[in-house]
Amino acid sequence: MSKRPDLRYERRLWKLGIDAVAGVDEAGVGPMAGPVVAAAVVFAPEIFISGVHDSKQLTHERREELFTSIRDRAIAVGVGIAEVNEIDRLNIYWATMSASRRALSALNLAPGHVLVDGRLIAGLQLPQTRIVGGDRKSFCIAAASIVAKVTRDRMMVDLDAIYPGYGFAQHKGYCTSEHMQSLAKLGPSPIHRRSFWPVAACAQRPLF
Repeated sequence: MSKRPDLRYERRLWKLGIDAVAGVDEAGVGPMAGPVVAAAVVFAPEIFISGVHDSKQLTHERREELFTSIRDRAIAVGVGIAEVNEIDRLNIYWATMSASRRALSALNLAPGHVLVDGRLIAGLQLPQTRIVGGDRKSFCIAAASIVAKVTRDRMMVDLDAIYPGYGFAQHKGYCTSEHMQSLAKLGPSPIHRRSFWPVAACAQRPLF
């Protein structure tokens, strides 16, 4: 497992007198079905939860445990969602930007600074710092990655009950071989992203 996140980035801001530092990350950029979900998390200075890491480095069970701890110990948690129709209308980049801004707007406080994984949030009217690989370096970003991932996974389990046969509860909309097979057999569901090429190709295929 890679080096774990710590508080180095948060402490630089706390030393400047910025107590409310929000970490932001998203889940669901790559799948061909389902929403993209962003989360923003703010902790009081020096709060740290052992085990918090990039959500991709954790098991499902560990993510669920840490999700509860994060919700209990954070002073603010916000979630933002961009649904499939918005992804298809705007493209995945701009839909993700919208979800990230919504996550910050959903906080019950205004953060003094935002730490974001990978790339700056377009259109954000708050000071922000991008950290490449931030979910493996910054504690609050890693916490946001867990909140976003768990929230989206739970949504996909619920959507599996509404649209059975695709296996959404298992692959969460990602392009697995099983998902490709079910897509070819059943055609696109209402939560498939028609702007993504596997779905577009399937939708255009003549049926006999």
